[in-house]
Amino acid sequence: MTDAPSTRDAPWPVALLSEKLRGYIDRLGTAWVEGEVTQWGVSNGNVYGKLKDLDRDATLSFTLWSSVRARLTEEFAQGDRVVALVKPNWWVKGGSLTMQVYELRHVGLGDLLERLERLRAQLAAEGLFDPARKRPLPFLPHRIGLVTGRDSDAEQDVLRNARLRWPSVDFRIAYAAVQGDRTAREVSRAIEELDADPEVDVIIVARGGGDFQNLLGFSDERVLRAAAAATTPIVSAIGHEADRPLLDEVADLRASTPTDAAKRVVPDVADELARVRQARARIGARMTHLVAAEVDRIGQLRSRPVLADPRTIVDARAEDITRWVARGSDLAERAIERARVATDQLHARLRALSPQATLDRGYAIVQRGDGRIVREPGDAPAGDELLVALPVGSIRAESLGPGEREGDAPPDGPTGAAE
Repeated sequence: MTDAPSTRDAPWPVALLSEKLRGYIDRLGTAWVEGEVTQWGVSNGNVYGKLKDLDRDATLSFTLWSSVRARLTEEFAQGDRVVALVKPNWWVKGGSLTMQVYELRHVGLGDLLERLERLRAQLAAEGLFDPARKRPLPFLPHRIGLVTGRDSDAEQDVLRNARLRWPSVDFRIAYAAVQGDRTAREVSRAIEELDADPEVDVIIVARGGGDFQNLLGFSDERVLRAAAAATTPIVSAIGHEADRPLLDEVADLRASTPTDAAKRVVPDVADELARVRQARARIGARMTHLVAAEVDRIGQLRSRPVLADPRTIVDARAEDITRWVARGSDLAERAIERARVATDQLHARLRALSPQATLDRGYAIVQRGDGRIVREPGDAPAGDELLVALPVGSIRAESLGPGEREGDAPPDGPTGAAE
């Protein structure tokens, strides 16, 4: 190995570059890594496989020699989530990089549960588990979206039970991986795709039972946020009764199994027809009762005397009317008589106070030409024209002035009001 720099005129041999790479890589030492086993092949007791990152698209090849494999206390297979102690190894002859595994074990259940609890607490603080945000399912969905594995038992359970309950039910199925590293990405994409379809009224995410690690994809944050962001109601039907991935908490409804999801989303046509018959029977009985009650009321009304013979009420009141008419006439006559007597009394009093009554007793009223009444001789100077009012008619006269002696008696007659 040389430390001379590589130039166009003095290039390094391939072997030299490969040796340098191995030297650099050997200095990295060992490291603990976590990932998912996506390939596990055994040849002559040695294992040749691949380890994939849990979140990003990155893969490393690894080699597990038979001597190390013999010390392992657990069985491993494709799809397992593991932690491995590895050391990078550059193969000079083949020009390839592999990871030599010195220790290998499954990810501890405690570690996974701790991560899930942290995620649960975070999403709960954001309100994704709040019961108030859960939406009711439609009574009879026009079209049901189904996210499930292709040709899976869960798919058949949902379709069979739904069509047994309502034969004309319509489905739109979006297939996705339901186990392994592709689960979160494909399930979240399927939910978004079905949610964008305006004809889909409800979405069922279904998977059969499995162990805890196989269901981890349905507790992935990407799936949970896709379900929370959907405007279409989501039904989670993952695993069996004892399995509770976090999708159950975010979904609008949790079904214990895919069969239970079909029964809770699709109404039973037989049950609904029975309810319709019962409702019609109740309505018919109610209407019959109402009509019978109204017929009875009409019969009672028609049986009343006043409606049977309208003249009954007139005949029953005829005597009262005659009595009240006679009494009214008597009261009217009495009132008229009292008014006549009062009028006569007032008339007599008026005549007694009237100047005409005085004239009728032989007196006369003497007025000057300007209408003033002559009350004494001085009121009528000699030569004034006077008007003398008599009981009947009047005469004109001329004043002769006052008499020669005060207190002389007037000429004979009662008309001494003027000289």
